[in-house]
Amino acid sequence: MDEALKENMIGALENVIDPELGIDIVNLGLIYDVDLDEEGMCTVTMTLTAMGCPLSAHIEADVRRALADIPEVKDITVDIVWNPPWGKEKMSRYAKIALGIPD
Repeated sequence: MDEALKENMIGALENVIDPELGIDIVNLGLIYDVDLDEEGMCTVTMTLTAMGCPLSAHIEADVRRALADIPEVKDITVDIVWNPPWGKEKMSRYAKIALGIPD
């Protein structure tokens, strides 16, 4: 996949806000990978801040909506994984500052 397209897709995912934390899922470090095959099948590999997150379906729907406007994306699979586990070290500096977490 072309790097500009991948950046565009990640940029779209920055519009998906974690409802509990009020920060986008990219800056929270929840997105592990975004891939697009030749047929337009997009696979988002991501995690959540906690297992059993009651808002996982909401976040997954928002991910699908955010990527649906990209013309190259024909179908979307959201693969939620727990390994590697998420931790605050995966957050961007912006997210840490916004949440008051020391760097």
